[in-house]
Amino acid sequence: MSADTRRRLAAEALGTAFLVGTVVGSGIMADALSADEAVSLLGNTIPTGAILFVLITILGPVSGAHFNPAVTMVFALRRDIAAGLAAGYVAAQVAGGILGSLVAHAMFDQPVLQLSATVRTGGGQWLAEVVATFGLVAAILGGLRFRPAAVPALVGLYITAAYWFTASTSFANPAVAIARSLTDTFSGIRPADVPGFVLAELVGAALALGVMRWLLARTAED
Repeated sequence: MSADTRRRLAAEALGTAFLVGTVVGSGIMADALSADEAVSLLGNTIPTGAILFVLITILGPVSGAHFNPAVTMVFALRRDIAAGLAAGYVAAQVAGGILGSLVAHAMFDQPVLQLSATVRTGGGQWLAEVVATFGLVAAILGGLRFRPAAVPALVGLYITAAYWFTASTSFANPAVAIARSLTDTFSGIRPADVPGFVLAELVGAALALGVMRWLLARTAED
């Protein structure tokens, strides 16, 4: 494995760890500070959008800052990343996400190993994840086409909004869904519900790739 590949995988693991650590940690903090679920959700939302801007800005030049197997799948289908490296990215993202949950628990003096009991399932939740991931991938692809420098802000703002307009609070990320099944806190998801979320997220990403490929196709006038 080349030094460049190692750096790219490390960036994906580190970025996903910080992303999940922020989601879980801010959820614990928000839940402890307020009995109002709306206030707690807001306290969970703002840090997530903010950390995405930071992580994509500083790690994007190293790995592309996917931090998300659905995004990596899209770039592999676009042939922007080799299949072998894409598989490495996914493994790094899942491992980093799990680490993020464990570290968040340790920071807040909670049991490090947990399983969530929070039920998140059903047609509305799955549709929400299709929509959330579709919008995320569309924002990324549209930003790369027209305003590459704006992608960190686009992703951070999109996820901030999607926390509130989707019934699922916008996981939009299989690695995050897996990691959040390992926390029985505000942001958790029951392990049995993870496969439905992951499938919905991959469907949303694939749909966004097809739609945006058509919508952003270059014409003779471009």
